[in-house]
Amino acid sequence: MASYSIGRAAGLLGVSSETVRRWADGGQLLMERDGAGNRTIDGVSLASFAKDRAVGVLPVPDDVATSVRNSFSGIVTGLVVDDVVAQVEIQSGPHRVVSLVTREAVDELEIAVGVMVTARVKSTNVHIDLR
Repeated sequence: MASYSIGRAAGLLGVSSETVRRWADGGQLLMERDGAGNRTIDGVSLASFAKDRAVGVLPVPDDVATSVRNSFSGIVTGLVVDDVVAQVEIQSGPHRVVSLVTREAVDELEIAVGVMVTARVKSTNVHIDLR
């Protein structure tokens, strides 16, 4: 079973190591000690904690009916627009999402740097790399 150091868990959760320690000390996150006495978090517990923590953070509004299950809400950090197409760069937590959309869509939605948006991704090809 995979286990993670406090620092690695903090990086995966997008918080500081001190925050992870506080969660553990408060009983919100289960930690154990490895053979060297270092505090570790098992992968299953960390995955469960991350999933529970994300519930309701950036939900799809009730009035939006969609089959898309992969949503990334964030802030527009870059925008390159030409006559027909636009490249929109979004920072969603630790994730950078880049999308090509029509210029018409950018104009209609009033997309600009600094605006909060949600990128929805539906794909038949998703690649997963083991780190």
